[in-house]
Amino acid sequence: MSKRRSAIEEESESDEINISPLIDMVFILLIFFIVTTVFVEETGVDVNKPEAASAIDLEKNSVLLAITETGQVVYGGREIGVNGVRSVVRRLTQRDNIPVIIQSDKSVSVDLLMRVYDEAKLAGANEINISTE
Repeated sequence: MSKRRSAIEEESESDEINISPLIDMVFILLIFFIVTTVFVEETGVDVNKPEAASAIDLEKNSVLLAITETGQVVYGGREIGVNGVRSVVRRLTQRDNIPVIIQSDKSVSVDLLMRVYDEAKLAGANEINISTE
């Protein structure tokens, strides 16, 4: 009789599903997707960009600066002004040679656009582009 009870107890113990390997695999996949994800950084403001016939797509890893219709220069959702462009671009391009993209509203004066362009150039940016539609 005791042999039958122990056999029944062993069967009930072996009926459980071991989910430890499944949990390990889920964590490995989670780490993989976190490491390989590319985050796109936006400027944080809407800009009415001009149209261009020669527009091309640029790489996603870049410094995005925006000039609003009121003349504010924005990076990462906060206003940095024309004087802040040089320090931001220098800090972001000193390790990697990434391009600078200026998203300018079509009502912005060329003078302000060129001042931002010059500040980015003086900061050491090798490639500066103006975003269009």
